[in-house]
Amino acid sequence: MKKLVAFDLDGTLTQHKTPLDEENRAVLDALRQKGYHLLMVGAGQCRRIFEQMGRYPIDIIGNYGLQYAEYREKSGDIEIVRDETFPCDRLSVEDRVNYFRKKYGFTEYAGDSVEYHPSGCVTFAILGTKAAQADKLAFDPDRSRRRRFYGEVVEAFPEYTVFVGGSSSFDMAPKPYDKYYALSLYCKEHGIAHSEAVFVGDDYGPGGNDESVFRSDIDFICVDDYRKLKQALRELL
Repeated sequence: MKKLVAFDLDGTLTQHKTPLDEENRAVLDALRQKGYHLLMVGAGQCRRIFEQMGRYPIDIIGNYGLQYAEYREKSGDIEIVRDETFPCDRLSVEDRVNYFRKKYGFTEYAGDSVEYHPSGCVTFAILGTKAAQADKLAFDPDRSRRRRFYGEVVEAFPEYTVFVGGSSSFDMAPKPYDKYYALSLYCKEHGIAHSEAVFVGDDYGPGGNDESVFRSDIDFICVDDYRKLKQALRELL
């Protein structure tokens, strides 16, 4: 019997970086009423995830497990209870990023070439950190363009777990952090067997940030369109 339902955010519960809509909020409410414990497992910071979800009452794993926040009913807010950071050799990262820019012709970009996150996570922003949203969405919608050299990026950054992130970037988390590692740690800390958990996500293909869970011993529900979340979860509802 399932006790824990864990979710990805963008593409699963919401459109990319857009608020949780009322229909999917109602789906979460229905799961809570049935007694499931709900958990967010995200790539971004817990606070950003919480606000994007309209401050929905849910525990949140952020930064691939480097950060963890618990929801407090009394305050109606989250409390950060774990917030780890890793050092980053920026010069080395930029040398390697520049190699790929020159090799594949990505020498023009808007803003910064690399985004450094406080946690130690890194984003190789192919179009730059200030690229127009329309340009980013049009760059590689099916991810095939980046997957052609994804393996090379993985080899070049052995200290990171590398993901084909968003629509125009590579996201990197310090090893051993990824969503499976984070979810496994949560289950261990809360006395939940892997067989009692299910993960709901959309990014389960090669290089996707849900792939580690998809290929694990934890059951996985695939959501290919966030507007069809209720249909995907019909067996739980």
